[in-house]
Amino acid sequence: MTEAQRKLVLIRHAKSAWPDDADDFDRPLAERGLRDAPAVGRWLRKHAAAVEIVLCSPAVRARRTWELAASEIPAEPVLKHDDRIYAASARELLAVIREIPPSVMTAAVIGHNPGLEDLTSLLTGEPAELKTAAIALLSSDAPWSEVAESWASAATYAKPRG
Repeated sequence: MTEAQRKLVLIRHAKSAWPDDADDFDRPLAERGLRDAPAVGRWLRKHAAAVEIVLCSPAVRARRTWELAASEIPAEPVLKHDDRIYAASARELLAVIREIPPSVMTAAVIGHNPGLEDLTSLLTGEPAELKTAAIALLSSDAPWSEVAESWASAATYAKPRG
């Protein structure tokens, strides 16, 4: 029996601002980020509207990216802010993804570079570049518990802009 196709949506937060009085964790979205984040949601509506769970960095720019993107999709996925995603390496992100419940078929992770780029490269076996508000949609027949090198059997990339 063949496993059903799982989809992992990796989303880098939208463009953030660098105010002098904010530490890295608390940086807000820049004007461009405020325009691009809803475009991420519109792209998801067309290509991955059935997101069941969203694992999001608790950083302000990641949370705001999801808030603006989520308003554009019909699904109402479970949202979990996971401290491990902020400043995570690819290996640390693997641990988070392996904990996704087996019943979930489509999951999204909203985070930061270089971890997301490194994770995408690890899962696809190809170099990846994820600029702000970029998306990597990866597919695999393997369960979440087996996410590892070259896990993805297909990859689609997008850079939605508002």
